[in-house]
Amino acid sequence: MSQYYRVPRNRNLYDPASSEPFRLSRSKIDLFVSCPRCFYMDRRLGVGQPPGYPFSLNSAVDTLLKKEFDIHRAKGSRHPLMETYGIDAVPLAHEKIDEWRDSLRRGITKHIEGTNVIVTGGVDDVWVGEDGKYIIVDYKATSKDGEVTLDAAWQDGYKRQMEIYQWLFRQNGFDVSDTGYFVYCNGNTDRQAFDGKLEFDVKIIPYEGTTDWVEGVISEAVRCLNSETIPEPGEDCDFCAYRKAANVVEKRVEK
Repeated sequence: MSQYYRVPRNRNLYDPASSEPFRLSRSKIDLFVSCPRCFYMDRRLGVGQPPGYPFSLNSAVDTLLKKEFDIHRAKGSRHPLMETYGIDAVPLAHEKIDEWRDSLRRGITKHIEGTNVIVTGGVDDVWVGEDGKYIIVDYKATSKDGEVTLDAAWQDGYKRQMEIYQWLFRQNGFDVSDTGYFVYCNGNTDRQAFDGKLEFDVKIIPYEGTTDWVEGVISEAVRCLNSETIPEPGEDCDFCAYRKAANVVEKRVEK
């Protein structure tokens, strides 16, 4: 049996009586938005959603993009994509850039006053405009026919991701542009042969972020963690719907 399913786990759990710092990641805040019950089960009770398979190809694209933009970061120059899209910015050269990009161990953080919660997030990149404002950048990879956009409902999570990063940087005293960018790589499948090489069409999509909601949602998430009552599931949570349906069937069979 996978180690993951030997539940409940006893690590990385929120304890209302503890004063030890508790790291609450950007992805777990998004989980709370999607389904408070799954969030509570995971962070408070140690029963997480089954993990998805790792997107190794997406990770490879992220790594290569970071290397590519790092070349221009070291030179203080604009990437050709910035030239193409008329973006007056360069990759930010900052002593903490590697720390901010380390989502698993470090990231950019903000302690929530009056609690032991530390909100964390790991950005893909930060650019700096001619006006000195920081620009949050996220890399995405896909393979689809047609134009890549941000119009799908499931991409709302991408937008929240961007906005939480913008909020975190502002909370750390940085002047952050409302406009962030998604560097979107779309795998090209219209070639006649694979030839051991996958080519991508790369597009930069601007997004105007709104961070007014972030602080309130974090406060709600903390209240949820401090509650002794398991919350209601999210309206569209497939995991909760499956658990409910399976429980009904099990009870029917056991009668």
